[in-house]
Amino acid sequence: MQRSLFTAVTGLRNHQVKMDVLGNNIANVNTTAFKSGRVRFQDILSQNIRGASAPQPGRGGTNPAQVGLGMSIGAIDTIHTQGSMQSTGRATDLAIQGNGFFVMSDGPNRLYTRDGSFSLGADGDLVNSATGLKPLGWTADAAGVINTAAPLGALNIPFGQRVTTMATANLTLGGNLNATAATGAPGAYLTEVLVYDSQGGLHTLEITFTRTAANAWGWLAERIVPGTPPVRTSVGSGTLTFDTSGNLTASAGGPITFTPTGVAALSITPDFSGLTQVVGSSSALVRFQDGFPVGELDTFTIGKTGIISGVFTNGLVRDLGQLALAAFPNSEGLLKAAANMYQVSSNSGLPRVGVAGQEGRGIIETGTLEMSNVDLATEFTEMITTSRAFQANSRVITSSDELLQEVVNLKR
Repeated sequence: MQRSLFTAVTGLRNHQVKMDVLGNNIANVNTTAFKSGRVRFQDILSQNIRGASAPQPGRGGTNPAQVGLGMSIGAIDTIHTQGSMQSTGRATDLAIQGNGFFVMSDGPNRLYTRDGSFSLGADGDLVNSATGLKPLGWTADAAGVINTAAPLGALNIPFGQRVTTMATANLTLGGNLNATAATGAPGAYLTEVLVYDSQGGLHTLEITFTRTAANAWGWLAERIVPGTPPVRTSVGSGTLTFDTSGNLTASAGGPITFTPTGVAALSITPDFSGLTQVVGSSSALVRFQDGFPVGELDTFTIGKTGIISGVFTNGLVRDLGQLALAAFPNSEGLLKAAANMYQVSSNSGLPRVGVAGQEGRGIIETGTLEMSNVDLATEFTEMITTSRAFQANSRVITSSDELLQEVVNLKR
């Protein structure tokens, strides 16, 4: 009789814990990236009433007789299944499609989260405005190169920051040179292009093409300095050779070089591979030059691998940094640390920190947040069965009490 009382108590106590877990799941049904919990029960020590006996000649064996002493909580698991994606349209809202975690820092400590609801702080750093923790990653250098072997740090998006201009280093030409142009006629065809120096200054170049023989042309690049009259300075020259079908087979000469006052020398490599020589009007022109004037950061985008690309007012697109993700050998072993954060535990394994899209870290979805993975239908069903189990255990206590009452009444 005494055993049944304490056995039922274990049922009451542990089903109450399960109800606590279910209540927490339901309470967090709308919490960003929340992972639901699951309680697993196990029986505890059973008291042997009679041991087992082995079979004998002419007689079979007997099974052991045991009375169980109740149940206990075997585990409370965190279920890390993928939550549904909710589109928000905010450039700083990020979700992970896969098993990774954002690496967060409060300064001395590192935490991990699936909650990518970030904002820009007053200092331009990406930050979780609810906690003040900052996602970590790698900052690009002045040339936009990201070194993922460098230490992790906060990521800054410097709106209004001026970016150093890019001096022109390459020209790409295309179009046609008339195959019937007069041989040796000076200035048979010319085209003009604006290039930039290291301080963003503009300079005018004029490239003149002259037919020197059948299927052969010479080119001359001159720098034009405004004035009355304009000052022309030769800054590069070379030759072009075409085959009988009018395709370019060889180009020689260059690069185009000159040194403006007070800035670094320019060395520009012309690419003539887009030129043809066929019968028809000449149309050669510079299709592309890679220089840029000074510009300011206007907007940014975050790609699936976490690369933050800045778009500047001068048209330049340059990488600003890259978000880091972490993956764990056993993510269910992580400790919940409140505010949607997790901590490393002795059974989670060490984090494998790296870039998204590698080693099972998943990819990053921009303008999206991960929803809770709580399934209300499952939680309500579990709540019903837990409630009934709690009631049944309470009835065991009531029935045991009635039996004890009968024993006490034997004395009357």
